[in-house]
Amino acid sequence: MRARQDDVPIVLGSATPSLESLHNAHAGRYGLLRLTQRAGGAKPPRFLRLDIKSRPLDSGISAPLQQAIAQTLEAGQQVLVFLNRRGFAPTLLCHDCGWISTCPRCDARMTVHQRSNELRCHHCGHVERRPANCPKCDMVDLRPLGTGTERAEERLEILFPQYPVLRIDRDSTSRKGAMDKLFNTIQRGEPCLLVGTQMLAKGHHFPRVTLVAILDADGGLFSADFRASERMAQLIVQVAGRAGRAEEPGTVIIQTHLAEHPLLVQLTEQGYFAFAEQALSERRAAGLPPFAHLALLRGEAHKPGQAEDFLDQACDEAEHLLEELQLSGIELLGPVPAPMERRAGRYRAQLLLQANARAPLHRLMSVWLQRLEQFPGGRAVRWSLDVDPIDLF
Repeated sequence: MRARQDDVPIVLGSATPSLESLHNAHAGRYGLLRLTQRAGGAKPPRFLRLDIKSRPLDSGISAPLQQAIAQTLEAGQQVLVFLNRRGFAPTLLCHDCGWISTCPRCDARMTVHQRSNELRCHHCGHVERRPANCPKCDMVDLRPLGTGTERAEERLEILFPQYPVLRIDRDSTSRKGAMDKLFNTIQRGEPCLLVGTQMLAKGHHFPRVTLVAILDADGGLFSADFRASERMAQLIVQVAGRAGRAEEPGTVIIQTHLAEHPLLVQLTEQGYFAFAEQALSERRAAGLPPFAHLALLRGEAHKPGQAEDFLDQACDEAEHLLEELQLSGIELLGPVPAPMERRAGRYRAQLLLQANARAPLHRLMSVWLQRLEQFPGGRAVRWSLDVDPIDLF
């Protein structure tokens, strides 16, 4: 928008452009330039989908992956293990009564952080000491469930004691100079294991990394957010881009329970642009962006029901305005509680507007906003209107 206002050219650069950007290119609003070769003549990495159904997992790591990591390290190369989940484990469970560590301020589970012996909520920041006994039944058999970067780091140190294991996430790099120290170790080029979150996904040049292991690729395939598969594909391609950036060819091993999922097969065998074309056709059939236009009215309040009551009034007003302004092609969905209804002590709800064309949607909102600001119920509710929302949570 700024470039258009000032009449200057703009270049958007990405190995994984959004579906909206690709749609703009197809429609002629953007020009599309493709780089068909990697810098320095490096070859694209080879993708392997590793089916882990019925396989035993050791802190999220299968035996074939352990073998591939060992071979890479023995060859004098580096390995990047990607897991987009901080902490030791996403849940603490009592084996005797089934109690689960939940945040007192959010509808979310507390993550176990082993090094600091804490439970942390990654949504609101609430922190408490990890209990020695179950708060419900007072038994001591409390078990961390699932795998985070801390747990993967701990297990890899045991499996490969002769090689340094470097964890790179928000927790390990919070101190000043910590990131530089880790990167200096990597750049020395000696065999080592890097374990990290999406902080490692892009923008880094690790010439000695020839194996990238993605521990869990299934989360983005069954999300309530229609953009989840797009984000999953972008993340996989970005992480894969760390492998084989020099003369040594790279390999990417993706652990999955859904090795034959069509989107995963297309992404790994035909590349991101083939995946994007398929995803765009699905969006078109479903009437989702970029083939439709969304606006999301969010509300949050201290008491249950307050936000929904406000959004009920807002929905009634919007329906009245559609008749008054004689607008068509706009659908009101909701109001409904947000996917995470309680966050940081506030109860949240949302109302989604979906339109075939942008002009009538903006015409409705210009009048609707003025009416919303006059609602008496709006004073007890914190609300916002998000046009073209990036996420629906």
